[in-house]
Amino acid sequence: MTRKFYITTPIYYVNARPHIGHAYTTIACDTIARRQRLLGADTFFLTGTDEHGQKIERAAQAAGKTPQQFTDEVSGEFRALWQRMGISNDDFIRTTEDRHKKRVQELFRRIRDNGYIYKGRYSGQYCFSDELYVDGAKPGDPCPICNRPTETVEEENYFFKLSAFQDELLELYANPDFVRPETRRNEVISFVKSGLRDLSISRSTFSWGIPVPDDPKHVIYVWLDALANYITAIGYGSSHAGAQAAFQKYWPADVHMIGKEIVRFHCVYWPAFLLAAGLPLPKAIVAHGWLLFEESKMSKSRGNIVRTETILDVLGADALRYFLLREVVFGQDGSFSFDALVQRYNSDLANGLGNLASRTLTMINRYFKGEVPYPSHGASRTAADDAIATTARQAIHEFATLFDQFQFSRALETAWGLIAAVDKYIVENEPWSLGEKQDEDSRSRLATVLYTSAEALRIATALAHPVMPDATARIWTQMGLGDIKKLALADLAWGQLPLGTKLGEVQPVFPRADKSAIERMQSMEDQQRGPVVEETMAPATTPAAAQATPNEKSATPPATPASDGGKITIDDFAKIELRVGVVKVAERVPKADKLLRLEIDIGTEVRQVVAGIAEAYAPETLIGRKVVIVANLAPRKLRGLESNGMIVAASLEGGKPVLASFLEDVPVGARLK
Repeated sequence: MTRKFYITTPIYYVNARPHIGHAYTTIACDTIARRQRLLGADTFFLTGTDEHGQKIERAAQAAGKTPQQFTDEVSGEFRALWQRMGISNDDFIRTTEDRHKKRVQELFRRIRDNGYIYKGRYSGQYCFSDELYVDGAKPGDPCPICNRPTETVEEENYFFKLSAFQDELLELYANPDFVRPETRRNEVISFVKSGLRDLSISRSTFSWGIPVPDDPKHVIYVWLDALANYITAIGYGSSHAGAQAAFQKYWPADVHMIGKEIVRFHCVYWPAFLLAAGLPLPKAIVAHGWLLFEESKMSKSRGNIVRTETILDVLGADALRYFLLREVVFGQDGSFSFDALVQRYNSDLANGLGNLASRTLTMINRYFKGEVPYPSHGASRTAADDAIATTARQAIHEFATLFDQFQFSRALETAWGLIAAVDKYIVENEPWSLGEKQDEDSRSRLATVLYTSAEALRIATALAHPVMPDATARIWTQMGLGDIKKLALADLAWGQLPLGTKLGEVQPVFPRADKSAIERMQSMEDQQRGPVVEETMAPATTPAAAQATPNEKSATPPATPASDGGKITIDDFAKIELRVGVVKVAERVPKADKLLRLEIDIGTEVRQVVAGIAEAYAPETLIGRKVVIVANLAPRKLRGLESNGMIVAASLEGGKPVLASFLEDVPVGARLK
């Protein structure tokens, strides 16, 4: 029986144009889907756009368009970009499609009929940027996700009994594979343990959404609407037999791939909705970090987004795909710069895989008339030949293990370790010198060296194919191996290169990029960037709030000139967000005598903080200790580690730090005032 595999990206919210932050998630999912197909799995890959909610309604109004016109335009840009990049999705779902609307209403009915929806009244704070109800917030308090000021909302709503699922969700998180990585799982566990309140799942003050069944004055909460795409796209709620069969075939999903800022919605709300509906849960939810540019998360309000098209125009899709998966440790935040992109392109692709393909195949053309030579099994064979074969076998095994654990960077490092080994092997064996000799032993040795190099090239190309489908397909064709899509990746092994294979036309695959490539990309982006503006028609904000950016809790408000001899006002002090946290992990930073790396649970998330307290506190003495951190400092890097906050400590004579603490039991996440 054929194995089934279902993978999804989050559907992208169409309040802004796509950039490489969006492309990052899509590329990761596309790579996984391509690999699963090569492994023989019946694979379904879903992406799409999320198009409802008051934020979209406001964005459309600001653009002078109807919500439908606005979403048609932006959704079309996402779809066109994925087509240009060759993304292999099997479906593209839009939440404004009739098929989605009807099936969401069916899900709402099912949850309601099971007794988990009731009518009530909501009065409190709401973040329109993240479409998030902010429990316990006061008027003007910032959103815990994006730091923008919340707005007061009071309206009649339908409520979902989220509180009924607290224990069941905690049992679910006991499975370490359900939410990955571990830091995100700890964040979710902490949030749920703090207590779940029932969730408003309808709005009645605007109309841009899916009407509640039997009560069209209400529209369904955008996060119930959006999350349901994972089942509506494959036929849930359809009356057609074919669609129902697709749902039975592919659900539950094997992987939901998401960004870390939407963990709560996917790991708390979505499983609870499914449990309430009596439906199976996805097998895994995997959250990646942010892609940072100029040390900040890309956002239109900062004016630091990078368009994917810029990189496609200059270096092509495969260069971007390789860079993102090789350069960024999946699950952690990663930095993007044009300099780093070109450097990685030249070192790994132009000088690495591309150079290996060019010189190996060129020498086979020159010395063996374009046919893969027969290697020697006699005296001319050496231990170096067997070492390459061993390295290749190890690469096949390790690449598969790491890739299936979503450790894309390490998997690619393994494959490029094989390439580096072959490069060294070629240099040491000097096939160009052997080719100048006419004796039988030299000829036999040359054949062995070039066969070994070509076979290693074949294996490296096969491993890299899901990551760089176009470039590897061209190398495969140049090797005379036909259509790489027919590769049975599960059977990949050393020694499968057919002897005597006639090569195709050999051409460079990765021409080297010079400094002008960086200048061109920077120039193209500079031309695209206009004045820095907000993404939506947000209400008037204070100068500090106006500079806050989506999903950056650590944005620092601008400095205010002190008056009255350097004293600050109570308003100045109120800008500092002090929170109580508990230390979950503490360890020394290598080669840094004063620094500790800490993971601190502050109630809403687990933060990594790098603190200069190693000379005063042993790491093991800090585990479980409650501390105070400044939670809204801009992130900074210390010894290559990103620190998201600062621990509050007193400095005694001699410079020894003493951590701020409490005599009473203070709850984690409490804010100091």
